Amino acid sequence: MLPTSIDPPARLLMGPGPINADPRVLRAMSSQLVGQYDPAMTGYMNETMALYREVFRTANEATLLVDGTSRAGIEAALVSLIEPGDRVLVPIFGRFGHLLREIAERCGAEVHVIEREWGSVFTTAELERAILDAQPKLVAIVHGDTSTTVAQPLAELGQLCARHGVLLYTDTTASLGGNTFELDAWGVDVATAGLQKCLAGPSGSAPITLSPAAVEVVNSRKSVEAGIRVTGDAVSAEPIRSNYFDLSQILDYWGPKRLNHHTEATTMLYGARECARILVEEGLANAVERHRLHGTAMVTGLLALGLTVFGDQSVRMNNVVGVHIPDGVGDAAVRGAMLHDYGIEIGTSFGPLAGRVWRIGTMGYNARRDTVLTTLATFEQVLRRAGHPVTAGSGVGAALDFYGE
Repeated sequence: MLPTSIDPPARLLMGPGPINADPRVLRAMSSQLVGQYDPAMTGYMNETMALYREVFRTANEATLLVDGTSRAGIEAALVSLIEPGDRVLVPIFGRFGHLLREIAERCGAEVHVIEREWGSVFTTAELERAILDAQPKLVAIVHGDTSTTVAQPLAELGQLCARHGVLLYTDTTASLGGNTFELDAWGVDVATAGLQKCLAGPSGSAPITLSPAAVEVVNSRKSVEAGIRVTGDAVSAEPIRSNYFDLSQILDYWGPKRLNHHTEATTMLYGARECARILVEEGLANAVERHRLHGTAMVTGLLALGLTVFGDQSVRMNNVVGVHIPDGVGDAAVRGAMLHDYGIEIGTSFGPLAGRVWRIGTMGYNARRDTVLTTLATFEQVLRRAGHPVTAGSGVGAALDFYGE
């Protein structure tokens, strides 16, 4: 039997991501396709690069998209920067630090790891000591890790890396657009992101930016493919191990050469361009403040419901909060009731926090007053039915009081 046409259920996605895409992004993605070298298409590519320079807060010429989810951007960055045998330092304070470690190991790096308890971040002294001990070529670190809901301060780390001649890569998938991020001012060499959180789009495109120093490292391994190679083109004895994620070739595709590498994911480019355009139109500082406002209102309401927040709140991300699951309350039962009875999704966490912490997101298009109040009102009803004592109207009331202030 032929399946019916796609008709997904109405959901309010208030977990750690993905979130509901901005309708303007969905409209952009419904636009007609053009050829990859059509002047309209290359014009959109150039506009997208310029927009993401503003989003990343950088002057880097090498600012573009990797076709794939946010993990594609991470892998492109690491496989293009790391040669087998390179020393890489990965400070881990959550699930996605473990991901960076695994990808670096698969690239053949000699990986050095320091770890922090989930819910906390590293001090500058800890990071400097680790850099001095490992003497790495690259530090790879997550900025905001949604598994723990906290963000690692990067400004002093960038200064440390510059002082010791180390490249700094950071994954900003969960933080970019909703938390302050200053790539050039902080001395970050490479950053990657995704669309499905604070950028208010769907998963499937990975913005990336590289400093001139990082581009030099990437291009030192450039090897132009046979079939499009001409006399004088680079052929490396140690090429980047992935063809699809070879940033030296992707840079030539996005750059003035327009050297064929793959067929750009046109619909995703339309969406990524609109995500950045909406953010730049709002203003990055205004977007960060919007996430802070509604994220704090959510926390205020959750506390009034008698829940306890997880992690070091001094470094909590604006766009996601973790709360301890109360004793005697079933994790899956509460999340199931939220989803099936009210159409609202929240998340649990991973690893040591699985079944112990709920994660509630307030990000992107969903960082709004109405979504906060609706989620808190629903949470109150579901918690009461699950046996958790709550005062009627306490969560919504506390959030409204906060907004009133």
